[in-house]
Amino acid sequence: MPYTCTMETPLGPIRVAAEARALTGLWFVGQRYYPSQTDIWIDTPDYPVFAALRVWLDAYFAGKNPPVALALAPQDSPFRHRVWRILRAIPYGQTLSYGAIALQVARELAVPAMSAQAVGGAVGHNPISLLIPCHRVIGADGSLTGYAGGIEKKRALLELEQGYRRWVSA
Repeated sequence: MPYTCTMETPLGPIRVAAEARALTGLWFVGQRYYPSQTDIWIDTPDYPVFAALRVWLDAYFAGKNPPVALALAPQDSPFRHRVWRILRAIPYGQTLSYGAIALQVARELAVPAMSAQAVGGAVGHNPISLLIPCHRVIGADGSLTGYAGGIEKKRALLELEQGYRRWVSA
């Protein structure tokens, strides 16, 4: 049974979940793909993973690039795990397109091509926002597309990381 709590951030409340001392979820409250069975989770704000997450969030929202030293245990398919591993490798303040991720997945799987839409589905269903930085994925033309927490949150996160400068209008 997951442990959970709600935390406040500058972009609104987030709901987090953990099991076996590993973070299994981090969602903006009300975002797309928000889990449906949170009412059976055990509200435990003092769970040790949550204390470490609060420290990370404070540093992150202060504009720092804190290392992710928390254990992460998202649950899903091997394909989605592959995409999420690539997301975790996108450096702070930088972006990567869905198509570029699809090319990388295709190379890893030794297949001629991979659908950017399939990658988009995996990115969109990322259960651990911020720490698995799906907000760093953009359209091939540099446009902001598809963020389960909403485009305005995506824009704010990219601006925070200074990685969206060339698209921000003055």
